[in-house]
Amino acid sequence: MEAQQGQKFIETSQLEWEEVGAGIRRSIAAYDDQLMVACVEFQKGAVGVLHRHPHRQITYVQAGSFEVTISNEKKVLRRGDFYRIPPDEEHGVTALEAGLLVDTFAPARLDFLK
Repeated sequence: MEAQQGQKFIETSQLEWEEVGAGIRRSIAAYDDQLMVACVEFQKGAVGVLHRHPHRQITYVQAGSFEVTISNEKKVLRRGDFYRIPPDEEHGVTALEAGLLVDTFAPARLDFLK
């Protein structure tokens, strides 16, 4: 995957996508050592399994609707909504319809890079 490190302008038409699960693909839009933005596309019914990581995360629901779980709380979020994940908090999503999430991480998720 060719991520955009240090680029000032990123065109979404130039992003490369990677399959990361059943019905889920991800593209790293831009990053440096302190910040990363990734686009994650979900087919209807695809599940981003519960997980945790030490990074701060804020996610924008660009398209679709998702059941979002943070710790033991669940909420349905739709296009235009956001959610925030504190470090090390368990979270996951289920796509109620096809959609796209825009994830922002601080610091960058270097584990996403090849």
